[in-house]
Amino acid sequence: MPNATIEVRRHYTPTEESAIIDAVHAAMMQALKIPEWDKTVRLIVHEPHRFPEISDKGERYTLIEIDLISGRSLEAKKALYQAIIKNLKPFGIPGDQIKILLRESPAENWGIRGGVPASEVDLGFDVNV
Repeated sequence: MPNATIEVRRHYTPTEESAIIDAVHAAMMQALKIPEWDKTVRLIVHEPHRFPEISDKGERYTLIEIDLISGRSLEAKKALYQAIIKNLKPFGIPGDQIKILLRESPAENWGIRGGVPASEVDLGFDVNV
């Protein structure tokens, strides 16, 4: 159930955009053990003047923010970071131009499936990985 937002300052083809979304989703499946059907990943392309170049970063600077239910181990988070870096490399995005931010909140802070707290629902997977 993580929600991921990928923000970039470079235009990609629609095919590349879909593949970047899939690459981040694949990293979340691998490291966080989420199921394939749990895919909430958005890609936002900014005009360069709206997403300024970070001092030593170039046009491929990529910001990935992931909101998720609390419970993942440090090992799972490290695996996620490395999987994202690896999965985005084929798109020419250098690892040192990727910033990943995880925001965790308790399951009761997620209203899902008709407004029910996620803490009261069987998610179909374990968040304690």
